[in-house]
Amino acid sequence: MPKFFLDNAPGETALLDGEDGRHIARSLRMRPGEALTLCDCRGTDYDGVIDAIDGESVTVRILGSRPCAAEPSLSAVLYQCLPKLDKFDLVVQKSVELGVSRIVPVLSMRCVSRPDAKSLAKKLERWNRIAAEAAKQSGRGILPPVSPTLPFEQAVREAESAGGVNLLFYEGGGVPIRERIGEATRTASLFVGPEGGFDKSEVELAAAHGITPATLGPRILRTETAPLAALAAMMTVSGNM
Repeated sequence: MPKFFLDNAPGETALLDGEDGRHIARSLRMRPGEALTLCDCRGTDYDGVIDAIDGESVTVRILGSRPCAAEPSLSAVLYQCLPKLDKFDLVVQKSVELGVSRIVPVLSMRCVSRPDAKSLAKKLERWNRIAAEAAKQSGRGILPPVSPTLPFEQAVREAESAGGVNLLFYEGGGVPIRERIGEATRTASLFVGPEGGFDKSEVELAAAHGITPATLGPRILRTETAPLAALAAMMTVSGNM
């Protein structure tokens, strides 16, 4: 069933226009009486039926609401060090599909990709667009944001202040995910390095701020593979897959 996101919770009716209205009327060719799902971006889905279509404006009558079944109980923030080329696009798309709650691009010591401020602003806009499209496709109950890029030390301090279970995936070894994440875990953050991995001094800095070195097994994964493997494992052991 088609799903569309709203800025706020709807009342008895909701009006969809602009891109969404155009998509319903022109692309999907939906008609009055057909059902669709609306979401308030806060984890609640609304069952609706189309009352009227006027050009590219669609009026939807709300029938009821329910918690979004696709939204995981684990709120996971991904701190992903910037990779080369367009690998970050893939990380954003697949991380949102897997249930991430927020993505933070990070600049660490071994990042080869170091875009200037103007380039980062354009990339951030594209990344958030990719995240929104992935959220719609996967039936999420929120639109996970991609935040502005942070230096590694600032990202570490942010994760520490947020609390929860904080893991840094390190090729030098660490604890398995299942030893830190379980069905009772509600918040977590995960740090993934760039192509060259984390410098030892960064691992030590993270550990000093309560972020535990963790492992994804004996194989060394690519920077775009590691966050997806980690998120899939975290969602599995927390009962969300």
